[in-house]
Formats: sequence, structure tokens, C-alpha cells
Amino acid sequence: MNILVRWKMYSDVYQLKEMGLKKSQVARQLSINIKTVRKYWDVDAEGYSEQLQQSRSRSRKLDQYCDVILGWLRQFPDMSSAQVMDWLKEHYKINCKERTVRRYVSNLRKKHNIQKKEANRQYQAVADPPIGYQMQVDFGETTVRKSTGGFIKIYGMGAVLSHSRYKYAEWADTPLTVATFIQMLGRCFDYIGGIPKELVFDQDKLVAVSENYGDIIYTYEFEKFKQAMGFAVRLCRKADPESKGRVEAVVKYLKRNFANNRLFIDLKIWNQSCEDWLERTANSKIHGTTKKIPAEVFLLEKQHLKPVPFTNSIPKDILTRSVRKDNTILYKSNRYSVPLGTYKPGLELELKVQDDSIILYHLNSNQVVAKHKISLKRRSLEQNNNHRRDNSQKINELYEKTLEVLGGTEKAVEFLKTIRKEKSRYVRDQFGLITQVARDYPQSIVDQAIAYCLEQNLYSAVDCRSAADYFLNHQEAPVDISILDNPESWPKYLQVKAQQRSITVYSGLLGGEKL
Repeated sequence: MNILVRWKMYSDVYQLKEMGLKKSQVARQLSINIKTVRKYWDVDAEGYSEQLQQSRSRSRKLDQYCDVILGWLRQFPDMSSAQVMDWLKEHYKINCKERTVRRYVSNLRKKHNIQKKEANRQYQAVADPPIGYQMQVDFGETTVRKSTGGFIKIYGMGAVLSHSRYKYAEWADTPLTVATFIQMLGRCFDYIGGIPKELVFDQDKLVAVSENYGDIIYTYEFEKFKQAMGFAVRLCRKADPESKGRVEAVVKYLKRNFANNRLFIDLKIWNQSCEDWLERTANSKIHGTTKKIPAEVFLLEKQHLKPVPFTNSIPKDILTRSVRKDNTILYKSNRYSVPLGTYKPGLELELKVQDDSIILYHLNSNQVVAKHKISLKRRSLEQNNNHRRDNSQKINELYEKTLEVLGGTEKAVEFLKTIRKEKSRYVRDQFGLITQVARDYPQSIVDQAIAYCLEQNLYSAVDCRSAADYFLNHQEAPVDISILDNPESWPKYLQVKAQQRSITVYSGLLGGEKL
């Protein structure tokens, strides 16, 4: 409060006092607190003037930090007074009231012309669509207290006719699936007694798989329901809630006015209470924008809605699971395989539990995709053998090539088939080594090695190579008899001539007579 205002306040109090009014009467007359009246009551003009002078010369608590605060504000123009106070406490251990800091910062901003940069987003009023044309739909969730103690999270769908602002809402105690949402939407059409021409949604996974520059791919069940009911769909752009602001307000109203502070007994009672609230409050109070009662305007709008067709396209409450990129689905924290190549973006399979097994079906053809025993483990992978990568064709080709290198004999067939059966995980390496053996050793040695391995039940490429090496090093070299017909072609060690001696030499050695 500046000096002129304070001086005028003192003058008004003094004049009413001179007229003989009591303190309480003066306070009522001037619409001020009686404590303010008491502050001025016993002070004369000269004394109050001195008080004003002293207050002007008195230094404020934050003046010693003026340059620091000013530096912060100039560096960070968006800085709030609450943050200034926090920084003062952090760096200077100051303890003062938030109101004091707020006023001080405000005065500094005015004095030094430091303005906050505020977001200046422009909003445009949206005209109401034609009567009976559009309904906006959105989803929300909230946590409420249970009557038995504790809390529960519930999931709601809100809908509002854009012209009359007539509302519908329904809740579930589990996260919404496509089937659950379509059931809610079907009951919504029954509640309002008709179908508008257009429904407005967010780009929600319950409605659409993808949206690419206007090319929209809807979930299978929703597409089927949309065609059966005959309404058009408009998906809002991302980060643009104003395009469906009517239903955004309805969901907020639903949470704050209906759900807050209400005890949850069970879902049936909760939804019945919600329907009563719709009739009693949501559709019966004057709307803040239209200044009309939605229920009264709806009586006219209802005549412009399309009748609800009799159809069985509303799906049963089924369990669905999304197919993951590794061709598995999740069920109770375990992964279950589906055949390789099943995965497609957005693909969902229906899951049914029968006895101790789960069965997965295609939603569109009801064809069985996979069947598994329910695992009692946690976070395990249950994988059928026929769901693994199919390498049989490539292995068959490798087998035929290896058999051809070995000459295609019966023993080679037996040897390779047994290896393929007993060493299936390493069959590529086995066949590769056998092919190398066939190239490095003579055919007769390879045949001999294979025959030996079969006799000894040694079904291994390494054993085959060892046998081939042994037989090669221990084979007898055959003598070519034709070489004896031509002594000149003999090897040198065969051309050596022995020394010839007379017979008398030998007889002399034996003590005989000379001949």
C-alpha cells in the first residue's frame, strides 16, 4: 500500500472518529478490518506522518539480495517467485514468507520491465455441428476407494452429442479391450435410442491400428462394428485435445463430479449409480455454454438420429492378445509361441482357456493358430517345435550335395542319415567336414573309412576323417610285375650287382681241397 492510500485511510478513520462513531462502526463503514482501525485510532496526524517517514526509510529484508534476484530474473525471465524463494533458501538459507518474496519479485519486474514470456496460444470457438450429426467419445481412468477398504482403478468411457450436449458414461474394472469398448458403444446407442452420422475419437489403439496421412487402418472388430452400425469416424490429430473439447470436459466432469469421494461396492452398482447421475445431474443441469438443459434439447435431436440396426455384430467379451515381433503372445507373465511369420503390426489373436490349455484363434477366420499347455512357471518361454525356424529344405539340399560327393553308395546314405539324426544341431558342420574328407582322400580310402565307421558304430565326421587318415598311411603298395620285363627301367636299388667269387674261396674257408 503506497503512502497516499495509507494517508487517505488514516484521514477517513479520523473523520469518522470525530463524528462519534465507534471502532466497529468505522470498520463497517469503510469495509476494513477492525485491526486496521485500531492501528490508526489513537495516533495524531503528526505521529502518523513520522510513522510514514520511518517506513519509507526502513530497508526491506530482501534488499541485500536485490542484485542476486535481479540477475536471476534477467537470465531466466520465466522464473517464478516460488523458485526465487527456493533458490534463496538453498543458497542463502533465508527464511521468509512466500507472500513477501512474491511482492518483492513483482516490484522488481515492474521497476526493471522484466516480463514473463507466456504461451500465447490462440483458441477458436468451434460452431456446433448440425443436429444429430456428431458424437464425441473419449476414455479416462481414476482410482477410487473400495467399500471393503483399499483402492481400485476403474476405466471409463464418456460420450456426448455435440449439438445437445446429451451425455452417456460407463465404467469397467479392468483395462478396456476392443471387445469391451464396442459393447459399451453398443449400449450407448441403445441408451440414446439412435446413431449419429459421425463419431469423433482420439487415435486410440482400441479404434485404429495406424493412421498415415488420412489412410486409416481400423482394428478388425471395430471395423466390423462400424460397418454394421453405419457411422463415419473422424480421428483427432495428436496433441490437439481442443478438437474434441466437449468430451474432454465430459470425462473431467465424470471423474470430478461423479467418481470423486464415492465408494466402490461392485461394478454393477457403480454403473447403475452413474446412470442415475446422468439423469439427475449431467443431463438435467443447464449447460454452461449453451445455457440450455441437455435432456430438453435431446428430445429434438433424438428425432434426427439413425435407428439402431438389429445386428449380432457386437462381439462377445473375448480375450485377445497382441502378437509380438518375436512371434509370441503374453499370458500370465509367460510367453507362448505362434508359428514363424504370424506377426504383423497390430495383429491380435483371440485367446480361449480350455481345461489346462490355451488356444489361439484368428479373429477373422476363427482358425486355430496355436495350442499350448498352460505353464505353471513364471516368465518362461513355451515354444512348440513346429513353430521354430524351418531349415529342413536347406538341410535336404546340403544332404544331397554331400551324398553326391561321397558317390551315392548305400553305406554313404546310411552313414549320413544316422549323423543327421544323432547330431541334428551340428549337421551343417558334420556334412561340411565329410565333404572336405571326400576331397582330400582317395575314393577307395573314403569308402573304407565309412565302412569301418558303420561297423564300429562311429557316427561322426571326425571319426571318419581319422579312419581315412589311418587307412591311407597303412596301405600296402602293390607291385607292378610288368616292371621286371625291362631291367633298365628298374629303380637304382634294384640295379645293384652283387660281387661274384670263385667256388675255391668258399671251399678253402670250409677246409676242403682245392678243385
